Amino acid sequence: MIAKQRAGTMDKIVALSKRRGFVYPGSEIYGGLANTWDYGPLGAELKRNVKNLWWRTFVQKRRDVVGLDASILMHPRVWEASGHVVNFNDPLVDCRTCKSRFRADHLIEERLHRQAEGASPDELSAILREANLPCPNCGNRTLTDARQFNMMFATTIGPISETGTRVYLRPETAQAMFVQYKNVVATSRVKLPFGIGQIGKAFRNEITPGNFIFRQLEFEQMEIEYFVKPEDGATAFDDWLSAMRGWLRLIGVREDHIRVREHAGEELSHYSSRTVDFEYEFPEPMGWKELYGLANRTDFDLRQHQEVSGEDLTYFDQAENRRYLPHVVEPTFGVDRTCLVLLLDAYDEEETLDVNGKPDTRVVLRLHPRVAPYKAAVLPLMKKPELAETARRLFSRLDEELGALVDYDETGNIGKRYRRQDEIGTPFCFTVDFDSLQDHAVTVRDRDDMSQQRLALADVPDWLRERIG
Repeated sequence: MIAKQRAGTMDKIVALSKRRGFVYPGSEIYGGLANTWDYGPLGAELKRNVKNLWWRTFVQKRRDVVGLDASILMHPRVWEASGHVVNFNDPLVDCRTCKSRFRADHLIEERLHRQAEGASPDELSAILREANLPCPNCGNRTLTDARQFNMMFATTIGPISETGTRVYLRPETAQAMFVQYKNVVATSRVKLPFGIGQIGKAFRNEITPGNFIFRQLEFEQMEIEYFVKPEDGATAFDDWLSAMRGWLRLIGVREDHIRVREHAGEELSHYSSRTVDFEYEFPEPMGWKELYGLANRTDFDLRQHQEVSGEDLTYFDQAENRRYLPHVVEPTFGVDRTCLVLLLDAYDEEETLDVNGKPDTRVVLRLHPRVAPYKAAVLPLMKKPELAETARRLFSRLDEELGALVDYDETGNIGKRYRRQDEIGTPFCFTVDFDSLQDHAVTVRDRDDMSQQRLALADVPDWLRERIG
């Protein structure tokens, strides 16, 4: 081996994702639809592994969290009460020359390297005028002042749009958990502190989505609303901060690529008393961007829904014989950003030597076995009936006993098959060779260091189960 370097650039990840079936451009045979993406066979497995592991970790294994699967369409007054109709806006600027549109705060942050999140349209306009920024698309200095742009997608319930009910595709999953909070308390017999967890789609009419699956019009969230006594919000916040760090370790994200950034007062959302972002160091030119968020929403949401709906949403604390509106701590995890970070973090290129001693590049995805699409691959050394029979028996046993996806591949040169498994992130390959017919063992190849060892066929399931957790 000659050299090794981390090389997870966005362009390489996009190319790998399409080539190997992780993510495809949406509607590609019709020329595509901007900023829509479809998860291919391997991407669907990666995404499912992330969601299943998250659900197991934060809902099923915790006695203080229950699950919810709410509808995407909700009563329009939900979004009035939550403040989305008035406050869910992005600052928009146009180029008068080429008609391109941009988010003003992102433009300032990327071009002037100034923090602009939370600034008003007037403040953003003043910064843009002072800097006299050119349009990133055409280069002309003809940007308009910033104005507010509501990001919710609207649609109509009813056969005729003019007389139907105007509703919105939800821009977040949180509000359903607040709206159903009273039912959960009544039917689940939960007591404070407790959480409601949900995984689901959300939709935002972003001005400038992009950077592959980092920012999309349609995305998926894994979110918890954790209800506590008003005086316990700070403690719960710290507990969830620690739990989110633990999750990143669980899925194998490198700690040196993660930082936690506290929001300044002027950045805080209208509902939050404290917010922190888990940021990931994306390849340039993106740099540090938000991966997850943690917010103390106080009692804002329950109070708003109580006032607008007229329903009593207070919690009766039997132990203390008092009623109050709980405060809420909200850890939010983006499914798509998690998948993107896993691909970026795992992508590696090694300058090595081929079988003839010539320089060669090995592309490898060092995905943690917990989230890798395939946990292992069974490979007969050659496409021979006697080898295939033993290999297929092993494959069937692993498939039945592990409850995890295992690949089987008997086509082509064994070295090329190893490289394919390296590139899609398969942690281990079990090779059945002619010796296997005599010693009833296989060769186990490790993806990360390409080391090999001999292992009895009978021991393979337990050996693999231990390593994939």
